[in-house]
Amino acid sequence: MARSDKATAVAEITEAFQNSSAAVLTEYRGLTVAQLTQLRRTLGATTTYAVVKNTLTKIAARNAGVEGLDDLLAGPTAVAFVEGDPVEAAKGIRDFARTNPLLIVKGGVLEGRAITADEIRRLADLESREVLLSKMAGALNGSLVKAAGLFQAPLSQVARLAAALEDKARQDPSVLAGGTGEPAVTAAAGLETSAGDDAEATADTATSAADAEAPAEADGV
Repeated sequence: MARSDKATAVAEITEAFQNSSAAVLTEYRGLTVAQLTQLRRTLGATTTYAVVKNTLTKIAARNAGVEGLDDLLAGPTAVAFVEGDPVEAAKGIRDFARTNPLLIVKGGVLEGRAITADEIRRLADLESREVLLSKMAGALNGSLVKAAGLFQAPLSQVARLAAALEDKARQDPSVLAGGTGEPAVTAAAGLETSAGDDAEATADTATSAADAEAPAEADGV
């Protein structure tokens, strides 16, 4: 390969590392062209699966600030550069390897950090971003329903209390002035009784006075 071609290849691989959220290094020895084509289709449009030269990839990784890949770059190597969801890509590679055991995962890169093959397998066991978002949306919706119930319960209780107070106020308007209803009636009855007693006492006094003056008038006649 000419020097200019090598420089171009290094620049392309460097850019692929920089623009990817993850990269999976694999050994593809023994896989046919048809199988590699099937793998590319399985990974989808957001993942690029490319056969690379180890020496150029080492340079590109260093240029991209990625360390820890030198030991993985030995033997036939192809890299899946993931621009979409790393979990989905890991699942695709895992599922393909189950039916095509010649595909071997060496390791990879996740958010600029080198990870092992075991970590990629654990990544494949995680739920995808879409599933997690769906569950989160369901949880939030459930929380909103519960919150609405909590707000509605006190309001219904207040409405019932207001209705009860309104009925009581119709029976005894003193309730609106801070009274409790029944004590106000008792107090009014007490006032009426006191007024009646005073009136009777005044009448008795007047009668007594009249009786006292009557003999005097008779004596004068």
